[in-house]
Amino acid sequence: MKIINNPSKIDWNKILERPTKTVDDIEDVVNKVFTDVQTNGDSAIKKYTKQFDGVSLEDNIVSSDEIDTAISLVSEELKEAINVAKENITNFHAAQKTEKVFVETTNGVACWQEKRPIQKVGLYIPGGTAPLFSTVLMLAIPAQIAGCKEIVLCSPPNKEGNINPAILYAANLCGVTKIIKVGGIQAIAGFTFGTETIPQVYKIFGPGNQYVTVAKQLSTKHGVAIDMPAGPSELLVVADDSANASYVASDLLSQAEHGADSQVILVSTTKELIDEVSIEIEKQLLALPRVEIAQKAIDNSKSILVENDEIALELINEYGPEHFIVCTNNNEFYIDNIANAGSVFIGNYTPESAGDYASGTNHTLPTNGFSKSYSGVNLDSFTKSITFQKISKEGIKFIGNAIELMAAAEGLDAHKNAVTIRLKDLK
Repeated sequence: MKIINNPSKIDWNKILERPTKTVDDIEDVVNKVFTDVQTNGDSAIKKYTKQFDGVSLEDNIVSSDEIDTAISLVSEELKEAINVAKENITNFHAAQKTEKVFVETTNGVACWQEKRPIQKVGLYIPGGTAPLFSTVLMLAIPAQIAGCKEIVLCSPPNKEGNINPAILYAANLCGVTKIIKVGGIQAIAGFTFGTETIPQVYKIFGPGNQYVTVAKQLSTKHGVAIDMPAGPSELLVVADDSANASYVASDLLSQAEHGADSQVILVSTTKELIDEVSIEIEKQLLALPRVEIAQKAIDNSKSILVENDEIALELINEYGPEHFIVCTNNNEFYIDNIANAGSVFIGNYTPESAGDYASGTNHTLPTNGFSKSYSGVNLDSFTKSITFQKISKEGIKFIGNAIELMAAAEGLDAHKNAVTIRLKDLK
């Protein structure tokens, strides 16, 4: 990790730049795939599955027999771990349910709001070198709690044409209604337009590489909503001499191993801690099976020394991290004043891995600074709010004149007349 000492504020944007490609580098490829899938459906899906995943599939829908086989392949120990995580994630997301909001805004005018599930949702689950079965739990559980009718999951097949057994086990456990062996841009395009085998959905969820992120953004131009523009994983740790350097290093590496384009940042007011963490990173890095991936991410990452907590907080809010670990003598200051972060982890014994798997919070979070305006996935992500109103005779008399005056002032006479005609009948 590159060490930067007390950088000037004018240099922050350059220092905090993410190691990602620009949309222009990717958009041409995504547009080509989208157009092909929109025009040619499953035949285009099969073509890109062969091109990008290296496998030809006769049937891309996962059968019940494949699910049964997958269940038998998952160890009892892993099943038990998944069930522990499922219980905690369910408890946290079920607690997010809200009751109907009802207000009589004035005499005879009743207004209320109710939540309704999004009927059709698409869950994208990355496969590849790290099949994220944990993401199945994070997306399917709140979708099921919300009451979504169709929960469709897409995940890329391996070279043998199969999806990782743990992904299938988790999907079956959490109420996914259809599982399809397709990944990447073509999966997002399938969700967007629908094909012979992939249902068109109303909202797409799930992380992915930069191509998937751009594909999700493009899907919004075709009337499909997305959870957020989530791209490569990132973590920022703020720590001082109260932190355990080996713990900090392990947290930074836990995100670095996600991918070569991941980014981790350490911010500290203590030079000695930065030096200790650097030594620990080199020591722990060599023991990782994914050392090459993690090393590339570490090369893109930085340790930043600042003078005090106030400067540290300002820099952190400017960055807007996906994951934010706080381990300082002044934790409450950061907790009370953090404005931009996807999820916050507090103290020496709260590793980011806990949120990734089993503490209960959701790990599908905004990256690339989008935590400045986006929330992470939660129960409300799978619902929409509908407002209702009912006005009595007394109510329309009470607010009718105000409506007439406002409509007339905007030059919308038909709006005014819709009230006037009723008021005349009530005289």
